[in-house]
Amino acid sequence: MPELPEVEVTRLSFESRIRGARIHGARLGKPLRWALGVDPAVLAGRRVEQVRRRGKYLLIDLDDGLLLVHLGMSGSLAFSDSLPPAGVHDHFELLTDRGVLRLNDPRRFGAVVHAAHEDAPQAQKLLGRLGAEPLGEAFDAERFADALRKRRAPVKQVLLAGDIVVGVGNIYCSEALFQAGIRPTTRADRISRPRARRLHAAVRDVLARAVSRGGSTLRDFSNAHGEAGLFQLDAMVYGREGEACRVCGTPVRRIVQGQRATYFCPHCQKP
Repeated sequence: MPELPEVEVTRLSFESRIRGARIHGARLGKPLRWALGVDPAVLAGRRVEQVRRRGKYLLIDLDDGLLLVHLGMSGSLAFSDSLPPAGVHDHFELLTDRGVLRLNDPRRFGAVVHAAHEDAPQAQKLLGRLGAEPLGEAFDAERFADALRKRRAPVKQVLLAGDIVVGVGNIYCSEALFQAGIRPTTRADRISRPRARRLHAAVRDVLARAVSRGGSTLRDFSNAHGEAGLFQLDAMVYGREGEACRVCGTPVRRIVQGQRATYFCPHCQKP
């Protein structure tokens, strides 16, 4: 599933090229997770002002309204003035005078939703409960520590919930907890303030490095240029069950938390 770094990498790969583009129209394929919410014809004539990101959502700001794009489990965006004809898994196209923005999603868990503005009900239903952006100034170490002390669930589950800090998905939870030396099963309210500060710094560092490496390509992720990510090659624990920890040599362990695979080093990461 594309996580925050993959979504940010996708945004960076086409934002400057589509900014200022005039929309000619839109094409819908098979139904996605949520309906577009308007007749595609109403998008014709509008201009793309910018592309932002909020958590795992891309926000395409238009001169009248905005489009919220989610890549779901297997979605990817391509933007080009020379794309091949749409295939069976191409479910949304935004046709502009700069090229075509196309959403390909074999599993159809992604979505493109129109809203009049960011405070509109359609947008707030998706964005309203999201936590702080981990790479932004609002992600404050002391507030993060205070929030952890109010949660009794395992820290990995708290991070994945997205209401304290948004977008720290499964891969990057495992990596940040390893970097901070915290066992993923540790109850959040039992993490001391110094350890919470280390986790805060680790979350920011891991996500920033993942963006710089183009995200992670475990199956089929690629950015809008069709380029794969490389962060998985740097992973310290994720996907490395039974392999030697890169720090101490202890075999990496895998457990399941909330139906998601969790990887950790039993020596380097303390409860």
